[in-house]
Amino acid sequence: MCGIAGIFDTRGQQDYPRELMQRMNDIQSHRGPDESGYHFEPGVAFAHRRLSIIDLSTGQQPLFNEDGSVVVVFNGEIYNYQELIPELTALGHRFHTRSDTEVIVHAWESWGEACVQRFRGMFAFALWDRNRQTFFMARDRMGVKPMYYAILRDGTLVFGSELKVLMQHPDLDRTMDPLAVEEYFALGYVAEPRTIFKGARKLDPGFTLTIRRGEPIPQPKPYWDVRFTLDHNLNLADATAELKERLKESVRLRMIAEVPLGAFLSGGVDSSAVVATMAGLSDEPVNTCSIAFDDPAFNESEFAQMVADRYKTNHRVETVQSDDFDLIDTLAALYDEPYADSSA
Repeated sequence: MCGIAGIFDTRGQQDYPRELMQRMNDIQSHRGPDESGYHFEPGVAFAHRRLSIIDLSTGQQPLFNEDGSVVVVFNGEIYNYQELIPELTALGHRFHTRSDTEVIVHAWESWGEACVQRFRGMFAFALWDRNRQTFFMARDRMGVKPMYYAILRDGTLVFGSELKVLMQHPDLDRTMDPLAVEEYFALGYVAEPRTIFKGARKLDPGFTLTIRRGEPIPQPKPYWDVRFTLDHNLNLADATAELKERLKESVRLRMIAEVPLGAFLSGGVDSSAVVATMAGLSDEPVNTCSIAFDDPAFNESEFAQMVADRYKTNHRVETVQSDDFDLIDTLAALYDEPYADSSA
């Protein structure tokens, strides 16, 4: 998990104060405790908080292409970056790092907006191309990584990984959106693209937004959607085999890291399947963790322990006290807007 933040002048080249960018970046320091980075040029200010996972020594952000004309801030992971590097190298690009972040800037140079079609991963990123005078941001297909943005009255666009990043800007319209309140009571959360504020939006999963400086600001547009069709001929046995292979490949890709990793194990079907697959792919015991509750009616940690015992994981359990009301303020600060799901 990393944090990104930025400001872009859609109309001109006004300068933005470093103090403002530092506030926007520092408010999400919990997302990236390892490093912070900034980039400023007329009409553009980018910031990044880093949690180091891949290319620990040279993966700092903001990150640039060869001549510094394209800059990106990125939260997430491009799982197929190792496959894309040789293809982009053959197209003439030179890589200066071993990070998946650098794949984004070179893919943008070669494929433009279609670069997101080539990425397998979870991502939210924003980039500025000085030569094309173009700002581009994108969110992964399932919306694993967050992206909030607002377009202010003077044409300034602010973005960040959390709503509190945008709230650091004094000109953000914080008027509560009554439709968002209605969604909250109906769904238990505020669905994309709304936020609790009228003046802020979430970028939808599987959407991009491209803005050329000085031109009218378009609406975000989709690059992917789920297809629900009945045009397959798989029987149950074939479907089961394909599901296992896809799960195995998916877990394998997500185990690419230069730091220790583990799995959150609830004891349910999905997390148990992930841990079982990880155990089959790893030569070392898998690290797992679970949350227990001191109220037996809600405590499911015994099921997680059964899975941990079966696959001999390095298992850790933390217990949440049912009367720990101090967590309420913590949760409100983390979620930024109303969220009623019991998973919180």
